[in-house]
Amino acid sequence: MEKVYASAPGKLYIAGEYAVLNLGNPAIIVAVNQFITVELEPTNTQGTICSRYSNFMPIPWTRKNGHVYIDERENPFNYVVQALRMAESYVQSLHIPLHFYNVIIKSDLDNKDGRKYGLGSSAAVTVAVIKAVLKFYQVTYTDEMIYKLSVLTHLAINSNGSFGDIAASTYGGWIAYQKFDRTWLENKRHHLSIAQLIHLPWKHLMIQSLPQPKNLKLLIGWTGSPASTTHLVDQLQEDIQYQENYYDIFLKEAKEVVTTMITAFEQQDEATIMNCLLSYRYLLKQLSFHTGIIIETPALSALCQTALDFGAVAKSSGAGGGDCGIALISKKMDDSILLKQWQQQNIEQLNFNVYNQKEIDDE
Repeated sequence: MEKVYASAPGKLYIAGEYAVLNLGNPAIIVAVNQFITVELEPTNTQGTICSRYSNFMPIPWTRKNGHVYIDERENPFNYVVQALRMAESYVQSLHIPLHFYNVIIKSDLDNKDGRKYGLGSSAAVTVAVIKAVLKFYQVTYTDEMIYKLSVLTHLAINSNGSFGDIAASTYGGWIAYQKFDRTWLENKRHHLSIAQLIHLPWKHLMIQSLPQPKNLKLLIGWTGSPASTTHLVDQLQEDIQYQENYYDIFLKEAKEVVTTMITAFEQQDEATIMNCLLSYRYLLKQLSFHTGIIIETPALSALCQTALDFGAVAKSSGAGGGDCGIALISKKMDDSILLKQWQQQNIEQLNFNVYNQKEIDDE
């Protein structure tokens, strides 16, 4: 066995947040050129996992009953361990003997102080680990396989998300995404093998590549305040039972806006893209008002208003509550004054680009 590397990019939600959790509601997501990179190095009798989250101290792992095992008292790597288990389960289904290896994880998805930007690090590390394991065992894979194995990994640890971040980290570029029928998949998980699940079409799943708007530039502003998507989604699930009538209206209007936006991407109708972004910001503000969830913090509101003042359109990205905001501005416009204003408001521009390359593994 030889040392291998694999990478997966971070993501930003453009539109469709919260609504995408529900069946039939699409979202638009983009991959950015900041990566989690995983290195697998063959060893003999046990392996280690090492990253910033273990202060670069190698945490040992072995196998129990054929599955990757790490002492829970030492485990800062929940997603990593589960991804290793899921990938190895698929490898075993192909009757390939297992070996030991060291796992080294490097991340661009947080700043020098270790604070996360909100670019979907849990999804990216899962995708990168699974790709690395399959490469290590010389198993041919497709984007669809990586996405499905990554989703099964997150389901195994009871993720409450839409898994759109996994789709963006797997496929790259701009994508339109619609979640699969989770109830249908949960039922299939109890009756089918992992290999059967991977090769089965998943009910209602949509992952569609979108062309990049030729004349629009994506600006990313980071508020410096990390937020928990899991916590915010849990809060939504608790609150919507008291707002059932309103939430149905939100889902209907969200679907109309995002569907229109997807068509605008396909037709390179940049004015409609910008109008839809503004419309979705309004829908999120209404959702916040009705549920009490703080989606657009004061810092994100300042980011958005400044963008509007300079002829751009902007909104929070993802679950909100902190993390990043995004703005779309014409490439013909000078954005330097806008960015200087952000800086004065303690909003850090993340000078990242959309990541379009099909093959994202390191050589």
